[in-house]
Amino acid sequence: MKGISDLLGRIFLGVIFIYEGLDKLFFYAQNKATMVEYGITFMPDFFLVATIGILFLGAFLLVIGYYARVGAFLLILYWVPFTLIVYSFWNDAPDVQMVNALDFMRNLAVLGGLFLLMANGSGEYSVRRLIHVMRLPK
Repeated sequence: MKGISDLLGRIFLGVIFIYEGLDKLFFYAQNKATMVEYGITFMPDFFLVATIGILFLGAFLLVIGYYARVGAFLLILYWVPFTLIVYSFWNDAPDVQMVNALDFMRNLAVLGGLFLLMANGSGEYSVRRLIHVMRLPK
């Protein structure tokens, strides 16, 4: 049961970031404008393309379970600044502070899942395990 839970957890986490990457890719101009609104004015095109690459690579590694710890680390590199910039509820007006605080806490829960994945690895059902099991005898 632990192996199935690891696999489902990796898939569900990966889907979040694949969706994020697709959103950033399909709505490139809007995302670039949003970045500028949040104060990221230095090379927004570079950072947006790098973000899309990090999201897709990290999510792919996470889902297939090959170097899942590296994939989780890449996604953490994206998720922490994103959460702190977008959901800075401590700077918001009181009418939206509660909503952004809840979104901030939700992102912390996703971050916790990524840290658990970094600590425990990809689990039993992964491409990494499959490659290890299928090695030819010497």
